[in-house]
Amino acid sequence: MPEELHDITSAQPALSDDQPGRKRKYFISMMIRTACFLATLVTPSPIRWFFLFGALVLPYFAVIIANAGRETLKPGDSVIHDRRKSIN
Repeated sequence: MPEELHDITSAQPALSDDQPGRKRKYFISMMIRTACFLATLVTPSPIRWFFLFGALVLPYFAVIIANAGRETLKPGDSVIHDRRKSIN
């Protein structure tokens, strides 16, 4: 069975090159969360609940947003590989 070869130009960037951008996205999301929490403390009652909801829900979305963009499949790639063997 022939080995699968990878072209260096199609290789993904190193994870260490990708991390600063992911950390920046997460940091910005957490600063928005902090602002929501502080706004919860100083705003009147009806609006306060929207800020509290944002402060509670934003960490979940912050992790998803920070981890997005590291997919291994490219458009047009297939998940299913044809591994049938032919009879010679």
